[in-house]
Amino acid sequence: QVQLVESGGGLVQAGGSLRLSCAASGRTFSNYAMGWFRQAPGKEREFVAAINWSRTSTFYADSVKGRFTISRDNAKNTAYLQMNSLKPEDTAVYYCAAAYAPPGSLHSAQYYLYQSYDYWGQGTQVTVSS
Repeated sequence: QVQLVESGGGLVQAGGSLRLSCAASGRTFSNYAMGWFRQAPGKEREFVAAINWSRTSTFYADSVKGRFTISRDNAKNTAYLQMNSLKPEDTAVYYCAAAYAPPGSLHSAQYYLYQSYDYWGQGTQVTVSS
């Protein structure tokens, strides 16, 4: 089992920044790919960003590319999502997720799919006001 706890959400004005954190516990963090998804009211959960275990590959939704940055610190068992130039349409509950992914086990396309992830956090609310 892997437990994931998100933090760092809140209310911010358009154009502002937030940094989300995802603290993991329970298994060897470096064996897991990490992803961020979000869900706005009335909408399906959507992929935001992902990073592989070695930090050599990152993946982004087109809607956040150039504004958001995913990173991880394997020594601290923590993944991050730096969100800059926030827009009202970024308002959502943001979820951290972990996928068991030994080296070479995940095809690039799989990082974008929520079905690839084994563990989920409880979510943190991000609200961007206009």
